[in-house]
Amino acid sequence: MKKFMKVATIAIMCAALSGCYTLNHQVGDGANGANSVKKKQWYILWGLVPLNNVDSKAMAGGAENYTIQSQQAIDDIIIGLFTGWVTIYPQTVKVTK
Repeated sequence: MKKFMKVATIAIMCAALSGCYTLNHQVGDGANGANSVKKKQWYILWGLVPLNNVDSKAMAGGAENYTIQSQQAIDDIIIGLFTGWVTIYPQTVKVTK
């Protein structure tokens, strides 16, 4: 029982100490509408090496004014709890036109 409590305490502390973040970038005048596209960006080696290429310009589809939102939200953190031991971390990229 003591071992379970120790593991549970460490798991709760890891979840509580990890943080969510959001980075917003405006291109041109920013988004004018609510049309958006979301994709997951995956990284290995603690975020140093991307596993896939998420091209925000291609996601905008030729629009001149759009907003790029890169975030690590609670769903990304939950995925990271299971994949973090192999240093794979996700991030969500959303482009709004």
